[in-house]
Amino acid sequence: MTGEHAPASEANALAKTAGGTGARVVTSSGRGATPPRPAGVSANAHVGLAVAATLLACAAINLPELGSDGWPFRPSEVRPTGPLAWLARLVDGRPDLGLPRAAAMCAALLAVGYGVTTLARGRSSLRGAVAVGALGALLLLVPATAIQLALRSATAPWFYTNDSTYQIELAGDLVLRGESPYGHDWRGSGLERFYTFDGSRSPRIERTEPALDHFAYPPASALSGALWRLLPTPFDDYRLFVLLATLAAGAAALGLSGPPAARAAVAVFLVANPIAVRSVWFGQNDAPALALSVLACALALRGRAASALAALALAGLFKQFALFVAPFVAVIVAQRAGGRALARGSAVAVAVLAAASLPFFVASPSAFASDVVGYGAATYRIVGYGLAGILVEIGAIGDRRGYYPFVPLFVAVWLPLAAWLTLRAWRDRSAGATLGYTAAALAVLLFIGRTFNNYYLVWPLTFALCALPPLAAERERVPAPPLDRGTSA
Repeated sequence: MTGEHAPASEANALAKTAGGTGARVVTSSGRGATPPRPAGVSANAHVGLAVAATLLACAAINLPELGSDGWPFRPSEVRPTGPLAWLARLVDGRPDLGLPRAAAMCAALLAVGYGVTTLARGRSSLRGAVAVGALGALLLLVPATAIQLALRSATAPWFYTNDSTYQIELAGDLVLRGESPYGHDWRGSGLERFYTFDGSRSPRIERTEPALDHFAYPPASALSGALWRLLPTPFDDYRLFVLLATLAAGAAALGLSGPPAARAAVAVFLVANPIAVRSVWFGQNDAPALALSVLACALALRGRAASALAALALAGLFKQFALFVAPFVAVIVAQRAGGRALARGSAVAVAVLAAASLPFFVASPSAFASDVVGYGAATYRIVGYGLAGILVEIGAIGDRRGYYPFVPLFVAVWLPLAAWLTLRAWRDRSAGATLGYTAAALAVLLFIGRTFNNYYLVWPLTFALCALPPLAAERERVPAPPLDRGTSA
Protein backbone atom coordinates (compact mmCIF):
# COMPACT_ATOMS: atom_id res chain seq x y z
CA MET A 1 0.00 0.00 0.00
CA THR A 2 1.63 3.24 -1.11
CA GLY A 3 0.70 6.77 -0.23
CA GLU A 4 -2.28 5.67 1.88
CA HIS A 5 -2.93 5.65 5.59
CA ALA A 6 -3.40 2.38 7.40
CA PRO A 7 -7.03 1.52 7.92
CA ALA A 8 -8.53 2.39 11.27
CA SER A 9 -9.16 -1.29 11.88
CA GLU A 10 -5.43 -1.94 11.77
CA ALA A 11 -4.71 0.79 14.28
CA ASN A 12 -7.41 -0.55 16.56
CA ALA A 13 -5.96 -4.03 16.32
CA LEU A 14 -2.53 -2.76 17.20
CA ALA A 15 -3.85 -0.88 20.18
CA LYS A 16 -5.68 -3.97 21.39
CA THR A 17 -2.54 -6.06 21.02
CA ALA A 18 -0.58 -3.60 23.15
CA GLY A 19 -2.96 -4.21 26.01
CA GLY A 20 -3.29 -0.58 26.94
CA THR A 21 0.24 -0.34 28.42
CA GLY A 22 0.72 3.23 27.31
CA ALA A 23 3.66 2.63 24.99
CA ARG A 24 3.42 4.08 21.47
CA VAL A 25 3.35 2.40 18.11
CA VAL A 26 3.54 4.44 14.97
CA THR A 27 1.08 3.84 12.21
CA SER A 28 1.68 5.09 8.72
CA SER A 29 -0.04 8.29 9.70
CA GLY A 30 2.72 9.01 12.20
CA ARG A 31 0.17 9.04 15.04
CA GLY A 32 -1.05 7.17 17.75
CA ALA A 33 -1.26 3.73 18.66
CA THR A 34 0.40 1.54 21.22
CA PRO A 35 3.13 -0.93 20.30
CA PRO A 36 2.75 -4.60 20.89
CA ARG A 37 4.51 -5.84 23.99
CA PRO A 38 5.92 -9.36 24.25
CA ALA A 39 3.27 -11.66 25.56
CA GLY A 40 3.40 -12.29 29.29
CA VAL A 41 5.71 -9.39 30.20
CA SER A 42 4.04 -6.41 31.82
CA ALA A 43 5.45 -2.97 32.49
CA ASN A 44 5.84 -3.53 36.23
CA ALA A 45 8.28 -6.37 35.57
CA HIS A 46 10.86 -3.64 35.09
CA VAL A 47 11.04 -3.15 38.86
CA GLY A 48 11.97 -6.76 39.54
CA LEU A 49 14.44 -6.92 36.67
CA ALA A 50 16.12 -3.68 37.74
CA VAL A 51 16.56 -4.93 41.30
CA ALA A 52 17.78 -8.34 40.15
CA ALA A 53 20.36 -6.83 37.81
CA THR A 54 21.58 -4.32 40.41
CA LEU A 55 21.86 -6.93 43.16
CA LEU A 56 23.70 -9.33 40.87
CA ALA A 57 26.17 -6.62 39.88
CA CYS A 58 26.78 -5.66 43.53
CA ALA A 59 27.29 -9.29 44.54
CA ALA A 60 29.73 -9.83 41.67
CA ILE A 61 31.75 -6.72 42.55
CA ASN A 62 31.79 -7.45 46.29
CA LEU A 63 32.54 -11.16 46.12
CA PRO A 64 36.31 -11.14 45.29
CA GLU A 65 37.18 -8.63 48.04
CA LEU A 66 34.57 -9.12 50.75
CA GLY A 67 36.14 -9.42 54.19
CA SER A 68 39.70 -8.81 52.95
CA ASP A 69 42.02 -5.85 53.39
CA GLY A 70 41.37 -5.42 57.08
CA TRP A 71 43.83 -4.05 59.62
CA PRO A 72 46.69 -6.48 60.39
CA PHE A 73 45.75 -7.07 64.02
CA ARG A 74 47.92 -9.40 66.09
CA PRO A 75 46.14 -10.13 69.38
CA SER A 76 48.10 -12.16 71.90
CA GLU A 77 45.04 -14.10 72.97
CA VAL A 78 41.65 -15.01 71.52
CA ARG A 79 39.08 -16.05 74.12
CA PRO A 80 35.55 -16.39 72.71
CA THR A 81 32.93 -15.02 75.08
CA GLY A 82 29.42 -13.67 74.99
CA PRO A 83 26.60 -14.28 72.53
CA LEU A 84 28.93 -14.37 69.50
CA ALA A 85 31.43 -16.82 71.02
CA TRP A 86 30.12 -19.58 68.71
CA LEU A 87 30.99 -17.50 65.67
CA ALA A 88 34.51 -16.75 66.94
CA ARG A 89 35.03 -20.49 67.41
CA LEU A 90 33.54 -21.26 64.00
CA VAL A 91 36.11 -19.04 62.24
CA ASP A 92 38.88 -20.39 64.49
CA GLY A 93 39.63 -17.02 66.06
CA ARG A 94 40.78 -15.22 62.91
CA PRO A 95 39.24 -13.24 60.06
CA ASP A 96 37.37 -15.53 57.70
CA LEU A 97 36.85 -14.90 54.01
CA GLY A 98 34.93 -18.04 53.14
CA LEU A 99 31.71 -17.30 55.01
CA PRO A 100 31.25 -13.70 53.76
CA ARG A 101 32.03 -14.70 50.19
CA ALA A 102 29.73 -17.71 50.34
CA ALA A 103 27.00 -15.34 51.52
CA ALA A 104 27.82 -13.04 48.59
CA MET A 105 27.42 -15.99 46.24
CA CYS A 106 24.02 -16.67 47.80
CA ALA A 107 23.09 -13.05 47.13
CA ALA A 108 24.09 -13.52 43.49
CA LEU A 109 22.00 -16.69 43.21
CA LEU A 110 19.08 -14.89 44.84
CA ALA A 111 19.35 -12.13 42.22
CA VAL A 112 19.46 -14.63 39.36
CA GLY A 113 16.54 -16.61 40.75
CA TYR A 114 14.43 -13.53 41.26
CA GLY A 115 15.23 -12.24 37.78
CA VAL A 116 14.29 -15.54 36.15
CA THR A 117 11.10 -15.74 38.20
CA THR A 118 10.17 -12.20 37.21
CA LEU A 119 10.65 -13.03 33.53
CA ALA A 120 8.65 -16.26 33.84
CA ARG A 121 5.74 -14.59 35.64
CA GLY A 122 5.90 -11.47 33.52
CA ARG A 123 5.35 -9.19 36.48
CA SER A 124 6.75 -8.05 39.80
CA SER A 125 5.84 -5.71 42.61
CA LEU A 126 7.77 -2.91 44.26
CA ARG A 127 7.26 -4.49 47.67
CA GLY A 128 8.57 -7.86 46.53
CA ALA A 129 11.54 -6.31 44.72
CA VAL A 130 12.47 -4.26 47.79
CA ALA A 131 12.27 -7.37 49.99
CA VAL A 132 14.59 -9.28 47.67
CA GLY A 133 17.00 -6.36 47.48
CA ALA A 134 17.05 -6.01 51.27
CA LEU A 135 17.69 -9.73 51.76
CA GLY A 136 20.52 -9.67 49.25
CA ALA A 137 22.05 -6.61 50.90
CA LEU A 138 21.91 -8.31 54.31
CA LEU A 139 23.75 -11.31 52.87
CA LEU A 140 26.51 -8.95 51.78
CA LEU A 141 26.58 -6.87 54.96
CA VAL A 142 25.93 -9.09 57.96
CA PRO A 143 28.35 -12.08 57.84
CA ALA A 144 31.56 -10.05 57.49
CA THR A 145 30.38 -7.57 60.12
CA ALA A 146 29.33 -10.29 62.56
CA ILE A 147 32.73 -11.99 62.28
CA GLN A 148 34.47 -8.72 63.12
CA LEU A 149 32.21 -8.22 66.15
CA ALA A 150 32.80 -11.79 67.32
CA LEU A 151 36.58 -11.49 67.07
CA ARG A 152 36.56 -8.12 68.79
CA SER A 153 34.54 -9.45 71.73
CA ALA A 154 36.98 -12.41 71.95
CA THR A 155 40.07 -10.18 72.14
CA ALA A 156 40.02 -6.50 73.17
CA PRO A 157 38.07 -3.40 72.10
CA TRP A 158 41.02 -2.00 70.11
CA PHE A 159 41.16 -5.07 67.87
CA TYR A 160 39.00 -5.85 64.81
CA THR A 161 37.52 -2.38 64.55
CA ASN A 162 38.41 0.92 62.87
CA ASP A 163 39.82 3.96 64.59
CA SER A 164 36.93 6.18 63.45
CA THR A 165 34.13 4.07 64.93
CA TYR A 166 36.25 3.12 67.96
CA GLN A 167 36.86 6.78 68.75
CA ILE A 168 33.15 7.53 68.36
CA GLU A 169 32.42 4.81 70.93
CA LEU A 170 34.97 6.34 73.30
CA ALA A 171 33.48 9.79 72.65
CA GLY A 172 30.09 8.36 73.58
CA ASP A 173 31.57 7.15 76.88
CA LEU A 174 32.81 10.68 77.56
CA VAL A 175 29.39 12.16 76.82
CA LEU A 176 27.76 9.67 79.20
CA ARG A 177 30.19 10.90 81.88
CA GLY A 178 29.29 14.51 81.14
CA GLU A 179 32.58 15.33 79.38
CA SER A 180 33.29 16.79 75.94
CA PRO A 181 35.29 14.81 73.38
CA TYR A 182 36.66 18.01 71.81
CA GLY A 183 40.14 18.94 73.00
CA HIS A 184 40.37 15.62 74.85
CA ASP A 185 43.68 13.78 75.26
CA TRP A 186 42.95 10.27 73.99
CA ARG A 187 46.13 8.69 75.36
CA GLY A 188 45.24 6.03 77.89
CA SER A 189 41.76 5.54 76.43
CA GLY A 190 42.71 2.45 74.43
CA LEU A 191 42.74 4.30 71.13
CA GLU A 192 46.53 4.53 71.25
CA ARG A 193 46.68 0.71 71.37
CA PHE A 194 44.75 0.46 68.10
CA TYR A 195 47.59 1.95 66.06
CA THR A 196 50.20 -0.65 67.09
CA PHE A 197 47.92 -3.52 65.91
CA ASP A 198 49.27 -5.80 68.67
CA GLY A 199 47.64 -3.91 71.54
CA SER A 200 50.86 -2.48 72.96
CA ARG A 201 51.59 1.18 73.65
CA SER A 202 54.16 2.96 71.52
CA PRO A 203 55.78 6.22 72.68
CA ARG A 204 56.40 7.13 69.04
CA ILE A 205 52.73 6.72 68.09
CA GLU A 206 51.57 8.56 71.17
CA ARG A 207 53.87 11.42 70.20
CA THR A 208 53.04 11.61 66.48
CA GLU A 209 49.48 10.31 65.91
CA PRO A 210 47.21 13.39 65.50
CA ALA A 211 44.00 11.45 66.25
CA LEU A 212 45.11 11.21 69.88
CA ASP A 213 44.74 15.00 70.17
CA HIS A 214 41.56 15.55 68.15
CA PHE A 215 38.01 14.34 67.62
CA ALA A 216 37.19 15.18 64.01
CA TYR A 217 33.47 14.45 63.90
CA PRO A 218 30.57 16.82 64.63
CA PRO A 219 28.41 16.39 67.74
CA ALA A 220 25.82 13.93 66.39
CA SER A 221 28.53 11.28 66.12
CA ALA A 222 29.38 11.57 69.81
CA LEU A 223 25.72 11.79 70.85
CA SER A 224 24.71 8.75 68.80
CA GLY A 225 27.78 6.95 70.13
CA ALA A 226 26.59 7.66 73.67
CA LEU A 227 23.15 6.24 72.98
CA TRP A 228 24.59 3.19 71.25
CA ARG A 229 26.92 2.48 74.19
CA LEU A 230 23.88 1.84 76.35
CA LEU A 231 23.43 -1.50 74.56
CA PRO A 232 25.05 -4.65 75.97
CA THR A 233 28.35 -5.93 74.57
CA PRO A 234 28.96 -6.84 71.71
CA PHE A 235 25.89 -5.10 70.34
CA ASP A 236 27.20 -1.72 71.50
CA ASP A 237 29.68 -1.85 68.60
CA TYR A 238 29.01 1.33 66.59
CA ARG A 239 29.27 -0.59 63.32
CA LEU A 240 25.81 -2.01 63.94
CA PHE A 241 24.49 1.55 63.94
CA VAL A 242 26.39 2.13 60.70
CA LEU A 243 24.78 -1.02 59.27
CA LEU A 244 21.29 0.22 60.16
CA ALA A 245 22.08 3.63 58.69
CA THR A 246 23.22 1.96 55.47
CA LEU A 247 19.89 0.16 55.20
CA ALA A 248 18.13 3.45 56.02
CA ALA A 249 19.83 5.10 53.03
CA GLY A 250 18.19 2.55 50.76
CA ALA A 251 14.81 3.12 52.39
CA ALA A 252 15.20 6.88 51.94
CA ALA A 253 16.02 6.39 48.25
CA LEU A 254 12.63 4.78 47.74
CA GLY A 255 11.16 8.17 48.61
CA LEU A 256 12.85 9.92 45.69
CA SER A 257 10.63 11.08 42.84
CA GLY A 258 10.82 8.97 39.73
CA PRO A 259 9.87 5.61 38.22
CA PRO A 260 9.66 2.71 40.69
CA ALA A 261 12.29 0.68 38.82
CA ALA A 262 14.81 3.51 39.03
CA ARG A 263 14.12 4.16 42.71
CA ALA A 264 14.37 0.47 43.61
CA ALA A 265 17.62 -0.02 41.69
CA VAL A 266 19.17 3.06 43.28
CA ALA A 267 18.07 1.89 46.73
CA VAL A 268 19.75 -1.49 46.26
CA PHE A 269 22.97 0.01 44.93
CA LEU A 270 23.19 2.52 47.77
CA VAL A 271 23.00 -0.31 50.30
CA ALA A 272 25.03 -2.97 48.51
CA ASN A 273 27.75 -1.14 46.58
CA PRO A 274 31.26 -2.25 47.58
CA ILE A 275 32.17 1.01 49.34
CA ALA A 276 29.07 0.85 51.53
CA VAL A 277 29.55 -2.84 52.31
CA ARG A 278 33.20 -2.43 53.24
CA SER A 279 32.42 0.65 55.31
CA VAL A 280 30.11 -1.39 57.53
CA TRP A 281 32.35 -4.30 58.43
CA PHE A 282 35.55 -2.25 58.34
CA GLY A 283 34.08 0.48 60.53
CA GLN A 284 33.85 3.71 58.52
CA ASN A 285 31.23 6.14 59.70
CA ASP A 286 29.81 7.95 56.64
CA ALA A 287 26.54 6.00 56.46
CA PRO A 288 24.47 8.01 59.00
CA ALA A 289 25.26 11.29 57.23
CA LEU A 290 24.63 9.73 53.83
CA ALA A 291 21.27 8.27 54.88
CA LEU A 292 20.12 11.65 56.17
CA SER A 293 21.40 13.35 53.00
CA VAL A 294 19.37 10.98 50.82
CA LEU A 295 16.35 11.63 53.03
CA ALA A 296 16.91 15.37 52.61
CA CYS A 297 16.94 14.95 48.82
CA ALA A 298 13.74 12.90 48.89
CA LEU A 299 11.96 15.44 51.09
CA ALA A 300 13.20 18.38 49.00
CA LEU A 301 11.92 16.76 45.81
CA ARG A 302 8.50 16.56 47.44
CA GLY A 303 8.55 20.20 48.53
CA ARG A 304 8.97 19.44 52.25
CA ALA A 305 11.22 22.39 52.95
CA ALA A 306 11.56 22.33 56.74
CA SER A 307 11.93 18.56 56.97
CA ALA A 308 14.44 18.45 54.10
CA LEU A 309 16.71 21.13 55.53
CA ALA A 310 16.42 19.73 59.06
CA ALA A 311 17.51 16.32 57.74
CA LEU A 312 20.43 17.93 55.93
CA ALA A 313 21.44 19.76 59.10
CA LEU A 314 21.39 16.46 60.99
CA ALA A 315 23.54 14.95 58.24
CA GLY A 316 26.06 17.76 58.72
CA LEU A 317 26.08 17.04 62.44
CA PHE A 318 27.34 13.54 61.60
CA LYS A 319 29.85 14.51 58.90
CA GLN A 320 30.89 17.91 57.61
CA PHE A 321 30.69 16.97 53.93
CA ALA A 322 26.89 17.13 54.04
CA LEU A 323 26.93 20.88 54.73
CA PHE A 324 28.53 21.60 51.36
CA VAL A 325 25.48 20.34 49.48
CA ALA A 326 23.19 22.87 51.19
CA PRO A 327 23.14 25.38 48.26
CA PHE A 328 21.95 22.71 45.84
CA VAL A 329 19.28 21.32 48.14
CA ALA A 330 18.18 24.91 48.77
CA VAL A 331 17.68 25.37 45.01
CA ILE A 332 15.41 22.32 44.85
CA VAL A 333 13.47 23.50 47.91
CA ALA A 334 13.01 27.01 46.51
CA GLN A 335 11.81 25.69 43.15
CA ARG A 336 9.46 23.12 44.67
CA ALA A 337 8.17 24.98 47.72
CA GLY A 338 8.97 28.68 47.22
CA GLY A 339 11.19 31.27 48.87
CA ARG A 340 9.18 31.60 52.09
CA ALA A 341 9.32 27.87 52.69
CA LEU A 342 13.08 27.98 52.06
CA ALA A 343 13.47 30.75 54.65
CA ARG A 344 11.45 28.83 57.25
CA GLY A 345 13.33 25.63 56.51
CA SER A 346 16.67 27.41 56.80
CA ALA A 347 15.68 28.72 60.22
CA VAL A 348 14.80 25.19 61.31
CA ALA A 349 18.15 23.89 60.02
CA VAL A 350 20.08 26.58 61.90
CA ALA A 351 18.15 25.72 65.07
CA VAL A 352 19.02 22.03 64.69
CA LEU A 353 22.71 22.82 64.18
CA ALA A 354 22.76 25.19 67.13
CA ALA A 355 20.93 22.87 69.52
CA ALA A 356 23.43 20.06 68.99
CA SER A 357 26.61 22.14 68.68
CA LEU A 358 26.25 24.96 71.20
CA PRO A 359 26.80 22.88 74.38
CA PHE A 360 30.11 21.56 73.02
CA PHE A 361 31.10 24.94 71.56
CA VAL A 362 30.40 26.78 74.81
CA ALA A 363 32.42 24.22 76.76
CA SER A 364 35.52 25.06 74.71
CA PRO A 365 35.17 27.20 71.56
CA SER A 366 38.81 26.81 70.53
CA ALA A 367 38.83 23.02 71.01
CA PHE A 368 35.58 22.64 69.08
CA ALA A 369 36.82 24.74 66.15
CA SER A 370 40.23 23.06 66.14
CA ASP A 371 38.76 19.55 66.07
CA VAL A 372 35.74 19.97 63.81
CA VAL A 373 37.22 22.47 61.32
CA GLY A 374 40.97 22.80 61.66
CA TYR A 375 41.82 19.11 62.07
CA GLY A 376 40.59 17.99 58.67
CA ALA A 377 41.52 21.19 56.86
CA ALA A 378 45.04 21.76 58.17
CA THR A 379 46.19 19.38 60.90
CA TYR A 380 45.68 15.81 59.71
CA ARG A 381 48.44 14.28 57.59
CA ILE A 382 48.01 14.18 53.83
CA VAL A 383 46.36 10.87 52.95
CA GLY A 384 44.78 9.36 49.88
CA TYR A 385 44.60 9.95 46.16
CA GLY A 386 43.59 13.56 45.70
CA LEU A 387 45.59 16.60 44.64
CA ALA A 388 47.49 16.75 47.92
CA GLY A 389 48.55 13.12 47.60
CA ILE A 390 49.66 13.71 44.00
CA LEU A 391 51.77 16.70 45.07
CA VAL A 392 53.45 14.55 47.70
CA GLU A 393 54.14 11.78 45.20
CA ILE A 394 55.80 14.13 42.69
CA GLY A 395 57.84 15.86 45.40
CA ALA A 396 56.09 19.23 45.29
CA ILE A 397 55.21 18.75 48.97
CA GLY A 398 57.95 17.11 51.01
CA ASP A 399 56.11 16.29 54.22
CA ARG A 400 52.70 14.67 54.62
CA ARG A 401 52.33 16.59 57.86
CA GLY A 402 53.40 19.87 56.28
CA TYR A 403 51.53 22.80 54.81
CA TYR A 404 49.02 22.27 52.01
CA PRO A 405 47.11 25.28 50.61
CA PHE A 406 43.61 23.90 51.06
CA VAL A 407 41.99 27.19 52.10
CA PRO A 408 43.36 29.14 49.08
CA LEU A 409 42.26 26.32 46.77
CA PHE A 410 38.84 26.25 48.41
CA VAL A 411 38.39 29.99 47.87
CA ALA A 412 39.90 30.16 44.39
CA VAL A 413 38.58 26.90 42.94
CA TRP A 414 35.68 25.40 44.83
CA LEU A 415 33.66 28.47 45.76
CA PRO A 416 33.50 29.83 42.17
CA LEU A 417 32.71 26.37 40.84
CA ALA A 418 29.97 25.82 43.41
CA ALA A 419 28.50 29.26 42.68
CA TRP A 420 28.47 28.57 38.94
CA LEU A 421 26.89 25.13 39.37
CA THR A 422 24.28 26.55 41.74
CA LEU A 423 23.40 29.21 39.16
CA ARG A 424 23.17 26.52 36.48
CA ALA A 425 20.90 24.49 38.73
CA TRP A 426 18.61 27.48 39.24
CA ARG A 427 18.43 28.20 35.51
CA ASP A 428 17.96 24.57 34.45
CA ARG A 429 15.05 24.02 36.84
CA SER A 430 15.79 20.31 36.77
CA ALA A 431 15.99 18.58 40.14
CA GLY A 432 17.83 15.67 38.58
CA ALA A 433 20.44 17.96 37.04
CA THR A 434 20.79 19.81 40.35
CA LEU A 435 21.65 16.57 42.15
CA GLY A 436 24.13 15.78 39.39
CA TYR A 437 25.77 19.18 39.94
CA THR A 438 25.90 18.35 43.65
CA ALA A 439 27.86 15.18 42.90
CA ALA A 440 30.29 17.13 40.71
CA ALA A 441 30.84 19.82 43.36
CA LEU A 442 31.50 17.20 46.04
CA ALA A 443 33.95 15.33 43.83
CA VAL A 444 36.00 18.50 43.27
CA LEU A 445 35.88 19.44 46.96
CA LEU A 446 37.16 16.03 48.00
CA PHE A 447 39.83 16.03 45.30
CA ILE A 448 41.36 19.32 46.46
CA GLY A 449 41.07 18.38 50.14
CA ARG A 450 43.98 17.49 52.36
CA THR A 451 42.64 13.97 52.76
CA PHE A 452 40.93 11.99 50.01
CA ASN A 453 40.45 8.42 51.13
CA ASN A 454 39.09 6.05 48.52
CA TYR A 455 35.84 5.52 50.39
CA TYR A 456 35.10 9.25 50.19
CA LEU A 457 33.93 8.54 46.63
CA VAL A 458 30.70 7.27 48.18
CA TRP A 459 29.65 10.90 48.63
CA PRO A 460 29.55 12.00 44.97
CA LEU A 461 28.37 8.49 44.08
CA THR A 462 25.37 8.83 46.39
CA PHE A 463 24.21 12.12 44.93
CA ALA A 464 24.82 10.95 41.37
CA LEU A 465 22.59 7.96 42.08
CA CYS A 466 19.93 10.17 43.68
CA ALA A 467 19.88 12.20 40.45
CA LEU A 468 18.81 9.23 38.33
CA PRO A 469 15.14 8.73 39.38
CA PRO A 470 14.15 12.41 39.03
CA LEU A 471 16.02 12.60 35.71
CA ALA A 472 14.06 9.58 34.51
CA ALA A 473 10.81 11.20 35.64
CA GLU A 474 11.69 14.46 33.88
CA ARG A 475 12.50 12.58 30.69
CA GLU A 476 9.15 10.82 30.79
CA ARG A 477 7.40 14.19 30.93
CA VAL A 478 9.21 15.49 27.85
CA PRO A 479 6.91 15.10 24.84
CA ALA A 480 8.14 12.86 22.06
CA PRO A 481 9.38 14.71 18.94
CA PRO A 482 6.97 14.74 16.02
CA LEU A 483 7.39 11.95 13.51
CA ASP A 484 7.83 12.42 9.80
CA ARG A 485 4.70 11.93 7.79
CA GLY A 486 6.29 10.44 4.75
CA THR A 487 4.60 7.78 2.71
CA SER A 488 4.92 4.19 3.70
CA ALA A 489 6.62 1.71 1.40
